[in-house]
Amino acid sequence: MSDFLRTQPAEEAAVLAWPLVCGAEVASRTKAVKFEDGCLTIEVADMNWRNQLSDFAPRYLSGLSELIGPVVKRVQFKIATSY
Repeated sequence: MSDFLRTQPAEEAAVLAWPLVCGAEVASRTKAVKFEDGCLTIEVADMNWRNQLSDFAPRYLSGLSELIGPVVKRVQFKIATSY
């Protein structure tokens, strides 16, 4: 999968890699919505999810780097307007 992701444009690879990095349970409750200027934006249902996942940001960055290279510099969690 890593080889495939590395052939994709960074914007797509970062979004596609999110479920692989965060795991099935978190992926089912979040959505990678965009990658821009080194920042991957993830929508979450509420403030509790945002706060909890923010604690794991360094781990997610490390996982993303392993899969697609060091293109993601920051993961931003935002509360979805409609979930």
